[in-house]
Amino acid sequence: MNEMTSPRPRASEQMWLDEAMALLIEAGVDAVKVMPLAKRLGLTRTGFYHHFRDRDALLSAMIARWEDKNTGNLVARCEAYAETICEAMFNLQDCWFNPSLFDAPLDNAIRHWARQDPALKQRLDDADARRKQAVSDMFRRFDYAEDDAEVRTMAILYTQVGYISMKIEEDPVARIERVPAYVALFTGQTPTAAEIERFRARNGY
Repeated sequence: MNEMTSPRPRASEQMWLDEAMALLIEAGVDAVKVMPLAKRLGLTRTGFYHHFRDRDALLSAMIARWEDKNTGNLVARCEAYAETICEAMFNLQDCWFNPSLFDAPLDNAIRHWARQDPALKQRLDDADARRKQAVSDMFRRFDYAEDDAEVRTMAILYTQVGYISMKIEEDPVARIERVPAYVALFTGQTPTAAEIERFRARNGY
């Protein structure tokens, strides 16, 4: 059989899931359906059922990916090795600059979806609680009092949620130049030049 008559390779589960996530971000959960996904991928709907039992199974996989990526990575960055609270805060700030660690548009789309899905709202609340606990634990690791750690944590997380929901766009260089000031504001300590340089270097600046 020559190349012109060979059957098109079947899309992988990853491809279906990637396309579903893109559609969720673009148009919301009501738009995430098998036929539109198949059309976007240039495939028939039959291929979808090789990977997912039904649409609900796809939606569950999307939520699981969001939890693993956004919440899982945020927690991991809070737990990453750091010698100072400023270094720890820079570790957390990586999430806002590295989309492979934290997908901001996806987080926003999940929050919109949760407004109409009570079960997802509970999972979102659980995820937010995990994030809050991780950031607060990060502060307590450096001997901040519990009440102080909680207030600083809320300031960090609520600021970022607002930043994402408002879809603020900034010059990337100007934005990263401001991070040391945010670190000082959130921690009450001044980061060293070496800490700033390491953060900028690993984020491509």
